[in-house]
Amino acid sequence: MRELVLFISRSLVDHPDQVEVIEVESERGLILQVKVAPEDVGKVIGKQGRIARAIRSIVKAASSREPRRIMVDILSD
Repeated sequence: MRELVLFISRSLVDHPDQVEVIEVESERGLILQVKVAPEDVGKVIGKQGRIARAIRSIVKAASSREPRRIMVDILSD
């Protein structure tokens, strides 16, 4: 799942080499934290959060057979 989010995020930004996806285990499930360059945060979130919502929908559909919940967080500095 990490590779899917990494591929999507790198496709959206101007600085794909600065994209990082960190996996964090929590009691609620797996959290994928997406870090991008400060000037690319808006491109990953999109207007009114539409792109972020679309990324979360894709991850939810792709992980439907996983036993644990997978969440996507977009980190900004």
